[in-house]
Amino acid sequence: MERGYAGFTVTPKAERALRAGHPWVYGEEVLSVTGEYAQGDIVDVFSKKGRWLGSGTVNDHSKIRVRLLSRNANDRFDEAFFLRRIRYALEYRRTVMGEDYGCCRLIFGEADQFPGLTVDRFGDVLVSEVLSLGMERRKDLLYRLLLQVLEEQGEHIRIIYERSDSPLRAKEGLEPWSGYVSLPGLSTEGDGHTEIRENGLRFDVDFIRGQKTGYFLDQKYNRLAAARLAAGRRVLDCFTHTGAFALNCAAGGAAGVTAVDISGEALDQARRNASLNGLEDRMDFLQADVFELLTQTAQAKQAPWDYIILDPPAFTKSSATADRAYRGYKEINRRAMQLLPRGGYLATCSCSHFMPAARFEEMLREAASDAQVSLRQIEARQQAPDHPILWGVPETDYLKFYLFQVV
Repeated sequence: MERGYAGFTVTPKAERALRAGHPWVYGEEVLSVTGEYAQGDIVDVFSKKGRWLGSGTVNDHSKIRVRLLSRNANDRFDEAFFLRRIRYALEYRRTVMGEDYGCCRLIFGEADQFPGLTVDRFGDVLVSEVLSLGMERRKDLLYRLLLQVLEEQGEHIRIIYERSDSPLRAKEGLEPWSGYVSLPGLSTEGDGHTEIRENGLRFDVDFIRGQKTGYFLDQKYNRLAAARLAAGRRVLDCFTHTGAFALNCAAGGAAGVTAVDISGEALDQARRNASLNGLEDRMDFLQADVFELLTQTAQAKQAPWDYIILDPPAFTKSSATADRAYRGYKEINRRAMQLLPRGGYLATCSCSHFMPAARFEEMLREAASDAQVSLRQIEARQQAPDHPILWGVPETDYLKFYLFQVV
């Protein structure tokens, strides 16, 4: 099969993974290479028997040596190819997000066949993260095409800001970088703040200094589900970050909401968001370690809350630390279950794909047993559909969210 690209022959194990839908070839899975290439180039991948398996970008400096872009032998990786891909991704968001299209994730890496690229939309601001060499080499083209498609849809974009400051870039041989993207018609000035609406609420997003791209869009509809239980209840929102769960619950009629985070900067942002919505009189903000707070409250034999929300950061970012993360998740859930009165409510989640749903549920059963309570499941949910789960790529299936009554 002559296509003009360097050819990578891979192991039977890699072939099985690729044929099952996974887009990565690890370095140790490459048996031989024919032809010349530069880092970030398109290369072809073949089975040991010479069967063509797909094409992707190569990076010899990465543990993931090839990231597949296409399994269609007719594809040519020109501007038209990437334009089709972007149209496909954006049309999907317009369909599944509806009126929330103005504030959602437009590109979700491997799930949209843009391996290593994330783009979030906050109204007229796009915030990107580039974590692979293949996307790094093509990002200027992709930004231009994104603007083109959005303008065709009547969607004006004022700013693109890149937040490629993750330590993961070092594994690709890339330097960290953040800054305004300079393209015709775009502004490269500002204080890094923009305002969005979620579930009828206003939020100030700090896309320069905030975590990740500035705001976690994946919990949008889970926050709405949590808010439906909040009316008349005393809510403790743990790991509140910028206050999104807390504000949704306050707007949902909670009798009171305590928003807790160890970060003073996050709480300042949460206070600003409460003020934006006129909800500060229903909320109080507490800077504390959640583990210590739950323990101290239980030891004091107090029960000030009848609804607890646990939305911690990822306790594990690798399989090597999954057992330690399991213990951390179990500890905070056990403490929350012990603290709640019978008939109280618990919202709990994990945002790590290294903690799969089956293991997270096992942890919850153990925590409930240790706390000597039973869990009545109300809902089990995942990430919002602008963060689609691509079957065959377990890394895209990461968010677990559960609502329980403790009985």
